[in-house]
Amino acid sequence: MRSIVLLVVAVCCLDLCPQTYAQDTTQTPPPTLTPTSLPSPRVLQDTSKRDSLEQLTSASVPAGNSQSMAPRSSSYYSIVKPGTITRKGLFSVHKLEDKYYFEIPDSLLGRDLLIVSRIAQGAAGIRPEYIGYAGDQINSLIIRFEKGPNHKLFLRRITYEDNAGDSSTSMYTAVVRSNLQPLTAAFGIGAYAPGGKGSLIDVTEYLNGSNDIFFFNAASRRTMKIGDVLSNMSYIKSVNAFPMNVEIRTIKTYSQSSGDATFTLELNTSIVLLPKKPMRKRFADKRVGYFTERYTDYDANPQGVKVVNYIKRWRLEPKPEDVERYERGELVEPQKPIIYYIDPATPKKWVPYLIQGVEDWQAAFERAGFKNAIQAKEAPSAEANPNWSLQDARHSAIVYKPSSFANAAGPIITDPRSGEILESHINWYHNLMSILHDWYMIQCGTTDKRAQKMNFDDALMGQLIRSVASHEVGHSLGLTHNFGASSTVPVARLRDRKWLEVNGHTPSIMDYSRFNYVAQPEDSVTEAGLIARIGEYDHWAIEYGYRLFPDISTSEREIPFLNGRIIEQMKQPQMWFASEFSTDDPRVQTEDLGDNAMQAGDLGIKNLKRIVPRLVAWTYQPNEGYKNLSQLYGGLTGQFTYYISHVLRYVGGTYETIKSAEQIGPIYRIVPAAVQRDAMAFLGRHVFTPPTWLLDTAILARTGQSPTQIITTNQEMVLNTLLSQNTLTKLAESEALYPTRAYTLNEFMDDLDRTMWTELATFSTISPYRRALQRYYVDKLVELSKNSRDIYDADVVIRNKKSEVLIRIKKALTRTKDAMTVYHLRYLQDRLEAK
Repeated sequence: MRSIVLLVVAVCCLDLCPQTYAQDTTQTPPPTLTPTSLPSPRVLQDTSKRDSLEQLTSASVPAGNSQSMAPRSSSYYSIVKPGTITRKGLFSVHKLEDKYYFEIPDSLLGRDLLIVSRIAQGAAGIRPEYIGYAGDQINSLIIRFEKGPNHKLFLRRITYEDNAGDSSTSMYTAVVRSNLQPLTAAFGIGAYAPGGKGSLIDVTEYLNGSNDIFFFNAASRRTMKIGDVLSNMSYIKSVNAFPMNVEIRTIKTYSQSSGDATFTLELNTSIVLLPKKPMRKRFADKRVGYFTERYTDYDANPQGVKVVNYIKRWRLEPKPEDVERYERGELVEPQKPIIYYIDPATPKKWVPYLIQGVEDWQAAFERAGFKNAIQAKEAPSAEANPNWSLQDARHSAIVYKPSSFANAAGPIITDPRSGEILESHINWYHNLMSILHDWYMIQCGTTDKRAQKMNFDDALMGQLIRSVASHEVGHSLGLTHNFGASSTVPVARLRDRKWLEVNGHTPSIMDYSRFNYVAQPEDSVTEAGLIARIGEYDHWAIEYGYRLFPDISTSEREIPFLNGRIIEQMKQPQMWFASEFSTDDPRVQTEDLGDNAMQAGDLGIKNLKRIVPRLVAWTYQPNEGYKNLSQLYGGLTGQFTYYISHVLRYVGGTYETIKSAEQIGPIYRIVPAAVQRDAMAFLGRHVFTPPTWLLDTAILARTGQSPTQIITTNQEMVLNTLLSQNTLTKLAESEALYPTRAYTLNEFMDDLDRTMWTELATFSTISPYRRALQRYYVDKLVELSKNSRDIYDADVVIRNKKSEVLIRIKKALTRTKDAMTVYHLRYLQDRLEAK
């Protein structure tokens, strides 16, 4: 087996993901930290016995300055002297008066150290609504300490982007020459530790200053508009050492990069030892959705280069005594389970539901051979354990943020050498509950009476929270969105109570298929069939990522075996994965349900029509105005727009099903012409026929919203999409490739035209909403007649359609009686005849 050497060129990992630091397998594991075993400060007492030490320089080089400074002679005990407070851990940290020293043992030189920086306490009044809160990550990268000449200790930034192959090859030598890692700081060694096996460096100035290693990276600085650090209003609050990490707390006052304001933050920087032996990689496959690390391999392809992707996952391994049981297929507990701590700031009534959202994944891990693999616990209080910190990089957590931002996110920190997930801080924004309330009322208000009021019962809101928590935990386990999952469920099943109670309305919690809006009141669907939960695809995805195969010796040899497993799983439709970036496939959409958007949309609209006349009553709260009504009505019209958007994707659409060479059949298939015609008919029913059912006078009289805007917004959106260069090009290309099977450009224009001019055949009055639609349609025809020459046959079809419309308008003008209709048709005639 060829040896792999991973090299570097840029700045380290970007992505998001969860906890637990795999221990160094070459050393005795450190003891578990408890309140009684936690290292405590030690004040050194005077002693008469001194080790003989080589006297070396003690001056530290300021941050960013690599020049040699004049050394001053001193010994270890002239720095670490009586009155010094010392904390021992990954490396010792010494504090004497206002000076901080790191004692870096030689055993750590050249070892990869992960830096994770977060906001510990946010600034008042300056942050954007989605960032700047306690727990927000502001940096993540890898460093090494290295000794240099002239008694210096260098800090080198490390990235892993290139694979140089076997060290005996010429390719290895060439890649090494091209990838020298940057030195980012230099420190004068003030003294060597007793025995000469460690270096003492003064880090006071480096920690008090501003640098992109321990504090904000460039992207975070831009987002938060971070300017210069104001050193006279900044200081080191504390530095604590633990067996696998060192935690640094600083108070930083910054100017804003734009404006004159200043703001103060408390920051937490974790220095964490990465395992000497990285976890074995598992190579990624596009048919199972995982976040990935990657590197460029210059040796794998003898006639080129190959980008190698490997998944992000936690290191789960059976205990040594359980290895044989695991190999026999028995369930075993992992050596180190995944543990999430719930932020003490979380309202107590929601804590049980967050714990359930985490531990709902236990069944999925059982499919991978591990029981109790993922757990959730309440974080210890400051009284119970004053040394426990939410910012400690060894702890994964769900962090509660008092923000108006209605969202949640599951970022992860990984070891880029292997894809091992090391830690996760899931961000839980307080205002998320408001959007969960609105979604559920609009999507399930007709089927769940509990949703017909502004304040949900705790039991209902708790289940909504549980569902979102499961989704975010899924991300923190390495899983990406699977926007294709819900399309594998027949629409009829979404109304089948018994089937839903067993299977749920989507096979993946990683889809954006929040709630079952298809079920009708008469279907009597229960909560189990209305709220998304972990499904069959999720169980399979965890098995793919976490099942170990001890009898397969290398990651490379796993590839054909895993390919066979994927092929077998894909025989079951619900195991299909589709990336959210597959933009032309109508099965791959956000907020959709079922295998047919037209059928699902018809049923969803039936429910919306039931809600509109009840919305005033449902949103009523005593002694308040109509803000709730306005907000929920906006949510309802937005839901209607989703149904329209889902159907639009079918016109000119292409199904994409990723396959390996061993799987038969095409990867790409055009959406059948009959299905595209159904989509056009749906748009004719619900958009081109104005949806006046939305215009409830009781709502509009209380909210002041414009009825014309409500109707025309969707009409214009649909025409802009249908008559876009993108849609017309896809239709033309499908016809060129499949002339007998495609939905042709001419058929498409005829179907669109037929729904656009129904009044002309009967010479009837045209309503204001239809007049607006027709004017916009003619404007698009005129625009396209000038700009469609690059689209095969499009200019011919558009010019012909203009002529046909003009003939019909002229004929209708001879018999139409309504004055506004006549004015409208004359205007269209002028537009079409203009040169």
